[in-house]
Amino acid sequence: MIKPKLKLCAGCNKPKYIWKNVGGEKFCKECYGKSLTGVAKKPKPTAKRIPTFSSKMQKKKAVYSVMRNKFLDDYPMCHAKVNIRCGQYSSEVHHKAGRIEELLLDTTAWLPVCNSCHRWIELHPVEAKELGLSIDRLTKKE
Repeated sequence: MIKPKLKLCAGCNKPKYIWKNVGGEKFCKECYGKSLTGVAKKPKPTAKRIPTFSSKMQKKKAVYSVMRNKFLDDYPMCHAKVNIRCGQYSSEVHHKAGRIEELLLDTTAWLPVCNSCHRWIELHPVEAKELGLSIDRLTKKE
Protein backbone atom coordinates (compact mmCIF):
# COMPACT_ATOMS: atom_id res chain seq x y z
CA MET A 1 0.00 0.00 0.00
CA ILE A 2 1.31 3.42 -0.97
CA LYS A 3 1.38 5.95 1.85
CA PRO A 4 0.58 9.56 0.94
CA LYS A 5 3.43 12.02 1.30
CA LEU A 6 3.59 14.59 4.03
CA LYS A 7 3.05 18.09 2.69
CA LEU A 8 3.14 21.53 4.26
CA CYS A 9 -0.26 22.55 5.74
CA ALA A 10 -1.32 26.13 4.96
CA GLY A 11 -3.05 26.43 8.36
CA CYS A 12 -0.40 25.30 10.82
CA ASN A 13 2.69 25.37 8.53
CA LYS A 14 3.67 21.84 9.61
CA PRO A 15 4.30 18.83 7.39
CA LYS A 16 1.12 16.73 7.66
CA TYR A 17 -1.13 14.54 5.57
CA ILE A 18 -3.29 16.84 3.47
CA TRP A 19 -7.02 16.53 3.99
CA LYS A 20 -8.46 19.16 1.59
CA ASN A 21 -7.28 21.55 -1.08
CA VAL A 22 -9.21 24.82 -0.89
CA GLY A 23 -8.45 27.44 -3.52
CA GLY A 24 -4.94 26.10 -4.04
CA GLU A 25 -4.16 26.01 -0.31
CA LYS A 26 -3.67 22.59 1.29
CA PHE A 27 -4.99 21.90 4.78
CA CYS A 28 -4.62 19.05 7.27
CA LYS A 29 -7.78 17.66 8.90
CA GLU A 30 -7.58 19.88 12.00
CA CYS A 31 -6.83 23.11 10.13
CA TYR A 32 -9.47 22.47 7.49
CA GLY A 33 -12.22 22.42 10.16
CA LYS A 34 -10.86 25.66 11.64
CA SER A 35 -10.65 27.34 8.23
CA LEU A 36 -14.40 26.89 7.61
CA THR A 37 -15.54 28.96 10.59
CA GLY A 38 -16.84 32.30 9.39
CA VAL A 39 -16.18 31.46 5.75
CA ALA A 40 -19.20 31.12 3.49
CA LYS A 41 -19.12 28.10 1.24
CA LYS A 42 -19.32 28.66 -2.46
CA PRO A 43 -22.95 28.15 -3.48
CA LYS A 44 -23.63 25.29 -5.82
CA PRO A 45 -24.90 26.31 -9.22
CA THR A 46 -28.64 25.89 -9.44
CA ALA A 47 -30.17 24.31 -12.47
CA LYS A 48 -32.99 26.13 -14.18
CA ARG A 49 -36.23 24.50 -13.09
CA ILE A 50 -38.62 23.24 -15.69
CA PRO A 51 -42.02 24.85 -15.09
CA THR A 52 -44.73 22.47 -13.87
CA PHE A 53 -47.33 24.03 -16.15
CA SER A 54 -47.09 25.90 -19.42
CA SER A 55 -47.86 29.63 -19.41
CA LYS A 56 -51.12 28.89 -21.24
CA MET A 57 -52.15 26.39 -18.56
CA GLN A 58 -51.13 28.78 -15.76
CA LYS A 59 -53.47 31.42 -17.21
CA LYS A 60 -56.25 28.86 -17.51
CA LYS A 61 -55.73 27.77 -13.88
CA ALA A 62 -55.89 31.39 -12.70
CA VAL A 63 -59.25 31.83 -14.45
CA TYR A 64 -60.40 28.47 -13.06
CA SER A 65 -59.50 29.49 -9.52
CA VAL A 66 -61.71 32.60 -9.71
CA MET A 67 -64.58 30.67 -11.33
CA ARG A 68 -64.27 27.85 -8.77
CA ASN A 69 -64.46 30.24 -5.80
CA LYS A 70 -67.54 31.97 -7.23
CA PHE A 71 -69.15 28.59 -8.00
CA LEU A 72 -68.61 27.38 -4.42
CA ASP A 73 -70.02 30.67 -3.10
CA ASP A 74 -73.13 30.22 -5.25
CA TYR A 75 -73.56 26.54 -4.21
CA PRO A 76 -72.44 26.29 -0.57
CA MET A 77 -73.93 22.85 0.17
CA CYS A 78 -72.83 19.43 -1.12
CA HIS A 79 -75.01 18.25 -4.03
CA ALA A 80 -73.77 14.67 -4.23
CA LYS A 81 -75.16 13.45 -0.89
CA VAL A 82 -73.85 9.91 -1.35
CA ASN A 83 -73.53 9.56 2.40
CA ILE A 84 -76.83 9.44 4.33
CA ARG A 85 -75.53 11.88 6.92
CA CYS A 86 -74.06 14.26 4.32
CA GLY A 87 -75.32 17.77 4.86
CA GLN A 88 -71.92 19.34 4.73
CA TYR A 89 -70.74 22.47 3.01
CA SER A 90 -69.17 22.02 -0.39
CA SER A 91 -65.43 22.54 -0.35
CA GLU A 92 -64.51 20.98 -3.69
CA VAL A 93 -65.67 20.94 -7.28
CA HIS A 94 -66.15 17.57 -8.96
CA HIS A 95 -65.70 17.73 -12.72
CA LYS A 96 -68.30 15.26 -13.95
CA ALA A 97 -66.73 14.88 -17.40
CA GLY A 98 -63.09 15.39 -16.33
CA ARG A 99 -60.78 18.40 -16.57
CA ILE A 100 -59.21 17.96 -20.00
CA GLU A 101 -58.96 21.00 -22.33
CA GLU A 102 -62.20 23.04 -22.35
CA LEU A 103 -63.84 20.81 -19.70
CA LEU A 104 -61.80 22.53 -16.97
CA LEU A 105 -63.82 25.73 -17.37
CA ASP A 106 -67.18 24.15 -18.37
CA THR A 107 -69.41 24.95 -15.38
CA THR A 108 -72.27 22.83 -16.74
CA ALA A 109 -70.26 19.73 -15.83
CA TRP A 110 -69.29 20.93 -12.34
CA LEU A 111 -70.75 19.53 -9.13
CA PRO A 112 -70.23 21.14 -5.70
CA VAL A 113 -69.28 18.40 -3.24
CA CYS A 114 -67.80 17.92 0.21
CA ASN A 115 -64.51 16.07 0.62
CA SER A 116 -66.00 12.74 1.73
CA CYS A 117 -68.51 12.61 -1.15
CA HIS A 118 -65.80 13.59 -3.64
CA ARG A 119 -63.61 10.72 -2.43
CA TRP A 120 -66.53 8.31 -2.76
CA ILE A 121 -67.24 9.48 -6.33
CA GLU A 122 -63.59 9.04 -7.33
CA LEU A 123 -63.33 5.60 -5.68
CA HIS A 124 -66.63 4.28 -7.12
CA PRO A 125 -66.75 5.48 -10.76
CA VAL A 126 -69.31 2.92 -11.97
CA GLU A 127 -71.80 3.72 -9.19
CA ALA A 128 -71.17 7.46 -9.64
CA LYS A 129 -72.09 7.21 -13.34
CA GLU A 130 -75.25 5.28 -12.46
CA LEU A 131 -76.23 8.03 -10.00
CA GLY A 132 -75.47 10.74 -12.57
CA LEU A 133 -72.55 12.15 -10.60
CA SER A 134 -70.10 11.47 -13.42
CA ILE A 135 -70.37 11.59 -17.20
CA ASP A 136 -68.54 9.41 -19.70
CA ARG A 137 -66.66 12.06 -21.66
CA LEU A 138 -66.12 9.81 -24.66
CA THR A 139 -69.79 9.22 -25.40
CA LYS A 140 -71.08 12.43 -23.77
CA LYS A 141 -73.97 10.55 -22.19
CA GLU A 142 -75.35 11.54 -18.81
